[in-house]
Amino acid sequence: MATSKIKKGDTVRVITGKDKGKEGKVLSVKDGRVLVEGVNTVTKHSKASQTNPKGGIVHQEAPVDVSNVMYVHKGKPTRIGFKTEDGKKKVRVAKSTGEVID
Repeated sequence: MATSKIKKGDTVRVITGKDKGKEGKVLSVKDGRVLVEGVNTVTKHSKASQTNPKGGIVHQEAPVDVSNVMYVHKGKPTRIGFKTEDGKKKVRVAKSTGEVID
């Protein structure tokens, strides 16, 4: 798979779906799906175990497809591109401002 434009720790905004407009920090990126803090929360029924002796209902985030989120740069959502710097290093660039992200 190609290099992901969204990375762990980025702030993103959801652009489609039931959580449209919500912003959050990316907790993980895996196989084209992102786990965003406070977005796409689901209710899961857990059985009692040693780690969770009572069991019960747990609310947790579920992954969202990476195409449904957009990187937030200076408070505004923007697309991300890549640019080579110094002839070797590949860096992410905000398309709206042209600034290097990392």
